[in-house]
Amino acid sequence: MMLPIHLFALFGVWAGLMISGFAANAAPCLEVTLTGTQGGPPVFNGLAGAGTLVRYGDDANKCSDVMLQFDVGRGTLQQLSKLNVPVGKINAVFLTHIHSDHTDGLADLVQVRWHFGSAGPRVDLVCSADVTAEPGHVASCANLAAHLGDSYIASGEIAQRLAENSERLPGGPADLLNVTTFDGTAEGQEVWRSGDVVVSAVASRHIAGHASFRVDTPAGSVVIGGDAGNDLPKPPRDSSTSAAVEALAKGADVVVHSTIHPVMGPDKDSGFPPPVFYRQSTASDLGALSQRAGVKHLMLTHLIPPLGAKNQGPYKVPGGGLSEADYAYAARDGGFHGNVIVGTDLATLRLPAE
Repeated sequence: MMLPIHLFALFGVWAGLMISGFAANAAPCLEVTLTGTQGGPPVFNGLAGAGTLVRYGDDANKCSDVMLQFDVGRGTLQQLSKLNVPVGKINAVFLTHIHSDHTDGLADLVQVRWHFGSAGPRVDLVCSADVTAEPGHVASCANLAAHLGDSYIASGEIAQRLAENSERLPGGPADLLNVTTFDGTAEGQEVWRSGDVVVSAVASRHIAGHASFRVDTPAGSVVIGGDAGNDLPKPPRDSSTSAAVEALAKGADVVVHSTIHPVMGPDKDSGFPPPVFYRQSTASDLGALSQRAGVKHLMLTHLIPPLGAKNQGPYKVPGGGLSEADYAYAARDGGFHGNVIVGTDLATLRLPAE
């Protein structure tokens, strides 16, 4: 027996109200995914280059309202595809610094976006303003962006693709970037905002122009430390970690930070260059920082050396490859009592936990 038409209409209104009610009551959520955990320029066991994806939304849309990519190491685009994150859905890219292992994947990501979504929207690229380094060269994220597609232009690739589709932007992938730069300061400053999502930044020491970021949302907060180290380039000093990052991390839920294991230190016969070792933060000191800052979750990434590797590039790992337990023990040895996640590619932390 068919229901009267007016009952169908009432049912439709009821269903619509129910769906709207579910959406309105959907709880906010935050997901932090390590898109790549390779430490430094070497390659090992197929690990992707440094990067972290931060997603914010609610239960109804699976935390997908806002998608932010911090650093874009080699293989980032492939990692996003494994997560079913279309490149056109990335709202903004943030660079902690211009080292190649943190930027190799940027051209790939933006070129594909230009190829299939040249009409936009443009993607925000947020990074430090130009800084002159001690040797005299200029560290310039703006120049990296402006010349992102130069090799494609010089090779004729852009001309070929424009011949196939004249609606693509004529300047290639660089035309799709909306570059925002900021002068580094020791105090946190807002550098990006979208609705309830606010990103702030501080200057931190590694190379000229290095910055660390904090993302605040109604579901929680995460600090992306990058490769930050102590302002003093070598001992004697209280810690290998950055005081600016520690201040930024006060009260945060999550800290994501690159790390080096103490076994690579100058006193351990690894041959690893002391200046490079000293500009990284050790797992033990990051544990101590996180405990002091009241952080609940410490995600170690950009691991030097990678898990199981017997070498970091040309430098040996004393005693052989390290395990997740070795890194976790080092963080806990620093006094951290919270949750330690030793980075593997695509490791994900959700707030609140399901």
